[in-house]
Amino acid sequence: MSEKVILVLVDGMRPDGMMQCGHPFVKTLLEQSTYSLDAQTVMPSVTLPCHMSLFHSVDPQRHGILTNAYVPQVRPISGLVDQLDMYGKKCAMFITWEELRDLSRPDHLHRELCINLHKTKNADRAITNAAIPYIKEEHPDFLFLYLGNTDEDGGHDTGWMSETYLQVVNKAIGCIEDVYNNLPEGYTLIVCADHGGHDRTHGHNIPEDMTIPVVFCGPKFEKGKTLSGVSIKDIAPTIAKLLDVPFAREWEGTPRV
Repeated sequence: MSEKVILVLVDGMRPDGMMQCGHPFVKTLLEQSTYSLDAQTVMPSVTLPCHMSLFHSVDPQRHGILTNAYVPQVRPISGLVDQLDMYGKKCAMFITWEELRDLSRPDHLHRELCINLHKTKNADRAITNAAIPYIKEEHPDFLFLYLGNTDEDGGHDTGWMSETYLQVVNKAIGCIEDVYNNLPEGYTLIVCADHGGHDRTHGHNIPEDMTIPVVFCGPKFEKGKTLSGVSIKDIAPTIAKLLDVPFAREWEGTPRV
């Protein structure tokens, strides 16, 4: 029987930021999960290219998105939501950055909600509070929850690993804890980031920007197990396998289940 999956992405969350943010749920989550604290994202380590690689399981040079400006793919690659929808899975996206709408065509989503982080105070909390009742009432097969305040209010405003950055990461972990505590039976929770950061920027090929956490918490994953060699491109194949959906032939990532 296939699983259902909630994917929570915290924009710009470095693994050391997650571990040092002071939220006690981090320890609980890792104890219940298979995880990597040295997974790698793609270059350029920028938000939209990284998300496109996560959802399409190829490098930016293949999907063609090299900046935060979306352009149509010259040779379109089937993305995660496209694959899931093709096989009758109910998908949803709850996001705080409008540019992520291009990760999927609207007709492939059962529900899409954007609460703009530039216009809404505590957008991460607002989008989480909207997603939880939807999950409990509609039981989507796949839901993507994007938390953007860490990158915007923490990293770029005050610097990665600053006191403010760690406080915003702490709040994001609180959102993840609430999702975890409200998950219906049969769900796997995946937590990750798109990239890290240094000083008040990111996009460089350095460990601070390229290293991300990837956490798999669910019945198919061993508790307290660490993984090596994980790529952001592995997430889409892992989700597809959990939902018993074939991979797109172009995908390059490795399922971790």
